[in-house]
Order: sequence, then structure tokens, then C-alpha cells
Amino acid sequence: MQTKDARLSELNSENKQLCEKLTTNISEIERLKADVASLARFRIIGDAEEKAKSIVAAAQAELDAARKAAADTQNTASQNARNQIEAASIKLAEAGKEADRIIAAATRRAEEVAGDAYKAMQNAENLESAAKAMKNLIEGYGDQYIIPTYSLLDELADEFGYAEAGAELKKARERTRYMVKNGRAAACDYVENNRKETAIRFIVDAFNGKVDSILSRTKADNIGTLQQSINDAFSLVNYNGAAFRNARITQEFLEARLEELKWAVVAMELRDRDREEQRRIKDQIREEERARREFEKAIRDAEKEEDLLRKAMDKVRKEVERASEEQKAGYEAKLQALSEKLREAEERSQRAMSMAQQTRCGHVYVISNIGSFGEDVYKIGMTRRLEPGDRVRELGDASVPFEFDIHAMIYSEDAPTLEKTLHKSFLRAQLNKVNTRKEFFKVSLSDIRNEVDKQGVQTHWTITAAAKDYRESLAIEQALLRSVEVKEEWLKQQIEAVEEDFILTEAVEDAVSLSALE
Repeated sequence: MQTKDARLSELNSENKQLCEKLTTNISEIERLKADVASLARFRIIGDAEEKAKSIVAAAQAELDAARKAAADTQNTASQNARNQIEAASIKLAEAGKEADRIIAAATRRAEEVAGDAYKAMQNAENLESAAKAMKNLIEGYGDQYIIPTYSLLDELADEFGYAEAGAELKKARERTRYMVKNGRAAACDYVENNRKETAIRFIVDAFNGKVDSILSRTKADNIGTLQQSINDAFSLVNYNGAAFRNARITQEFLEARLEELKWAVVAMELRDRDREEQRRIKDQIREEERARREFEKAIRDAEKEEDLLRKAMDKVRKEVERASEEQKAGYEAKLQALSEKLREAEERSQRAMSMAQQTRCGHVYVISNIGSFGEDVYKIGMTRRLEPGDRVRELGDASVPFEFDIHAMIYSEDAPTLEKTLHKSFLRAQLNKVNTRKEFFKVSLSDIRNEVDKQGVQTHWTITAAAKDYRESLAIEQALLRSVEVKEEWLKQQIEAVEEDFILTEAVEDAVSLSALE
């Protein structure tokens, strides 16, 4: 190859020399033409022009020949290079086959020399995996195989939605069915075809039965535990399959079923995430609707109050006109009080209208529930309600055993931004590390207060939580432990209260049923 390149370089050099020679000849022709013109009167060199033409023709022919030779050499070199590459590829393939043959021969020789010792060494890893799988089945998986689900989702959630993940799961399942159908799921060393097919069918059914059972737990268990369960099933099935001429599940089929698990988890997590987002949006819509109704009611009530106050003021003014000088002072004081009430009603009306029009106005609340969540756990949320305390009372209605205590109720013209800023400040303190929508933080109240102060917001703080029901419950529990009589009396009261609630509930249901029939 290098010789051809050198020859090509040599021809290019000769080509360059010929071009230079051609240029020289052209110059010589021009000079001869000049000589002919100057000596024409003497007619001594009459054929000079013909001589020049023959020189040019000869040079051009030599140049064309050189170019053709260079092109032929280049084509030959390229063809030779292709031939050498093909030959090298053939030799490489032959070398690979020879290497496989040597390895196979060495393996057979090792088996002949070492016998059972070699086989034991070869199966050590499989035996270790089977032992580990048996230990997991006996002792359980615990938390040692748990993988944070978000680490899997972060890689895929941006690229896939719930529908796309479902499609990928369908593809993965189709692939496993294809592998079973085409004999790529398992292998066996039986020579007789009937025995081989029976052993493979048996071991594939055993493995798939275990894996399908594991996949049915996708919603309840963590993906790390499920992955290990499938790997353990693979080890145990192959360990037991050794009795049937090494009937075994292939590594490729194991990976295919693990791929199924991955997409099953992703599809389910994305579905749950979509449902959570839809639930959050619906809650937000309901909250906005409640706030809107509150604003409208507040405006109507304020307008009604204003109307009543104006009528009362008109009535007092008429009384002033008819009153004596002594009575006028009393009526004027009454008029002043009505005027002050009217001003307050107008302010309430204006505030309600302003909050209804400005969709970002609202309150950010800081609340706790020691009885439900313990010390130093706070919920930081937002509401646009005209009466923000109503929202806090709703949170403590049925979902938790005790009421929430309000530590701060912060009014802001941009409540969503203030809430978001506080949440970002305490990301590390999130109680729920998976679902950030829960808005609970393990942090001291002083840290929250300092962060609010940084935002330049002034508000009233209640440092100590009342936790009234919780503290009373603790006191009752201590009394019940100390006295049998107190315990019996308390149980009697509770049973009576339960019976009363039951009777009241039935009465309400009956009233609703009668109303529906009417």
C-alpha cells in the first residue's frame, strides 16, 4: 500500500515537471514567433512556426499520458486497499473461530483433567446466587433492596407520559412472549428433542409463574425489592433445573422480564402522579370556587349593610331636623356612630371586591398539629379565602385526630410566590421526601419566622401551640391509668356519645330520604 502511495507521489511530481516544461515550451514558441517576424524578410527560417506547433503537440501528448498513468495507478491502489481490508476481515473471522475452538478444547481438556472439581468451580457462582435467594425467601427482603422510586422516574418522566410508558410496557411483554415462542427463553442439554422440549417448557412455566406473581405486587412493593425477587427466582429455577440436564432460563430472558418490571413501575408511578396532579387541580378549583362564593357573599352582605346604614342615617337626619337643641347632640352622636359603621362596611366591600379581582391575593398560613405529627412539624400552605381560618378548620375536620393550631396567618398580594419561596427554603426539611405537595416540614418555628422576616413581611406570630384537645387527651389517659372508676365512667360516657351520634345520623338520613321522595 505504501509503495503505491510513493509511486502516486512520484507521478504527481513528474506531472508538475511536465507542466513546467510545457510553460517553458510555450515561452519558446512565443520567442520563435518573434524571431520569425523579425527574420521574415530574409526567408531563412520559414518553417519555424510549424516546428513550434510540433513541440507543443508533443508536450501535450506527454502530459496526457502522465495524467492517465497517475489515474490508473490511483485506481489500482484503491482496489488493492479494498482487497486487503476484505482479506483482513476474513482472517479476523477465522481467528475468532479458531479462538472459540481453542477455548472449547481447553474447556473439554479441563473437564477431563479436573473432573468434578472443575464443574464445582464453574457452578460456584450459581450455587452462591441460589443460596442467597433461599436466604431471602426465608428471612424476607426487609429494606436492604429498596431503591428510591424517583431515581427511576427522573430518568424517564421527562421523556415519557403515562400513555407512552404503557406502550413501552406492552412492547416489553410482547418481547417476552416472542422469546418463549421462538425458544430463546430457556436452554437445555438433553439430546432427545422430546425430553428437551418438556424440560424447557417446565422451567419456563416455573420461572414465569414466579415472575408474574412478583409483578402483581408492583403497586405495593418497591422496585428494588421486586428486582431482587426476580433475580432470586432466576437463581432458584436454574438451580433446580440443573437436575434436568442443566435446564436453565437464559440471561436474555431474565433481562426481558426485568425490563417488563421497569416499565410496569414507571407506568404505575406516572399514572399515580397524574392522578395526584388531577386531585390537586380539583382541590385548587374547589378552593377557588369557595373563595369566589365567599367574596360574592361578603360583597352582598356589605352592600346590604350599607343600604341599611344609609337608611338609618337618613332617618336620624330627619329626626335631627325635628329635634330640639338639647336632642340634637344625641342624634348627632348616633349619626357619627352610623357613619363610622358605614365606612367599615364600605371598606369590607372594597376589600372583598379587590381580593376577588386580584387572583394572587391571599393568606399564607403556618400551622401545626402536635398530637398528630409531633413537635417541630409545620404545614406551610396558602388560601385565598376571605376567612382563611375556615380553610385551616377544614384541614383538621376528619383527616387527623386533632385540630391544627395557627402560628401565623400572613396576608400577601402575591401569596403563591411567598408560599413557593418558603417551600424552596425548607426543601431539605420536607417530611415527605417523595410527594412535595404534602407541604409538611420538620423545622423549628424560629427558622420559619426568620425566613418570613427576610421577605420583608410583617405578621403576628403565636409561638406556643395550644394543642388543647391533645393535651386534654393526655391528661385523661393518665387519669384512666390511675383509676378504675374513672376509666369505667369515661367508657360509659363514650358509649352513650356513640349511641347518640348513631341515632342522630339515622335521623338525618331518614329526613334526606323523605325529602327525596317528596
